[in-house]
Amino acid sequence: MASYVNRGTKAKPSWQYIISAKPKPIRKGGFKSKKEAEAAAIEVEAKLKKGINPHLKLEPIDEYFEQWVKIYKSNTAKATQTHYDNTLKVLKAHFPSTPLQHIKKSDYQLFLNEYGKTKSKETVKKINSHIRACVRDAVDEGIIQSDFTRNVKLTGLDSKPSSEKHINYFESKKLSKALIEVLKNEHRVVYYIILLALKSGMRFSEIVALTRSDFDFKNNMIDINKSQGYSTSTGKGKKKTKSYASARVIKMDEDTMKMFKRYFEETPDNIHKLVFYNPESKYHVFSNTGVNKALKKLLNELKIPQIPIHGLRHTHASILFYKGISIQYISERLGHADIDTTIKTYTHLIKELRTQDEKNAIKVLTAL
Repeated sequence: MASYVNRGTKAKPSWQYIISAKPKPIRKGGFKSKKEAEAAAIEVEAKLKKGINPHLKLEPIDEYFEQWVKIYKSNTAKATQTHYDNTLKVLKAHFPSTPLQHIKKSDYQLFLNEYGKTKSKETVKKINSHIRACVRDAVDEGIIQSDFTRNVKLTGLDSKPSSEKHINYFESKKLSKALIEVLKNEHRVVYYIILLALKSGMRFSEIVALTRSDFDFKNNMIDINKSQGYSTSTGKGKKKTKSYASARVIKMDEDTMKMFKRYFEETPDNIHKLVFYNPESKYHVFSNTGVNKALKKLLNELKIPQIPIHGLRHTHASILFYKGISIQYISERLGHADIDTTIKTYTHLIKELRTQDEKNAIKVLTAL
């Protein structure tokens, strides 16, 4: 049975409840009226009857999230850790020192609505996934009783259309031709990176991690077995591939391999054994930013729509799709964890190809 006492004054009351419990009584104050204290005490007593030990200490969401990341996400890659750090900054900005126990579902939805006014849907989705996982653990720990992130509506700005993330087949041929013309006469390292991104579909971190021993000129194969840090967010030095499936050996066209063989024969190796070594960088390799600048300049000269270096990975995949290469092979070549990842990433291409497949199927059936 709870007892109640006013620790304040008549003009400014501050009621406290005291509940008899073992090993010591449960006290909580700061209520504006005795009625509020009674309601809170009834809720605590109900939990005690169910064998639930009530968590009365207020837990600021930003502090709880920071501790949660340290406990459960300490072994994540540096790039992933950067995303969690960003989520923490967002929480500090929108919910500074706000206890988890005081956040209602409507408060959280208003936050997503406001945040989504200037951020993409993908960014909002990522932030929400971090907070949701943290809040669910808070529920499991008994800190809060309900998940205020459950069934919220995600907002945000539409991402750049998928069609703008890659260039088409004819534009790719134009780019490839321009790169090869330059590389016939001079070893412009950045152009080798761009050419390899277009012809292999490798991730940038995989390209800059390559060593000469990864090239098998006899069988025209490249062994992708590591990645490389190239910025503050990705860290420094060699790292594991993104996933188990990312470690792969891919077949390359003979012309591209001949160009690299000549490049290796005519240029000295370096102490780090990196194909794309950059002595002026503390990361020892060319930066994504620098390569993007070179690519932008070249695309402008060729009057081809602007895409970043990662867009050449999408371009590589789109060309294979349009030429009828199986999704199973494309998925393996790109180093995706499974086909579902490939389907999700290239849904727009698959839909376009399905329309063409339907027309071709009707032609085949009509000819029977």
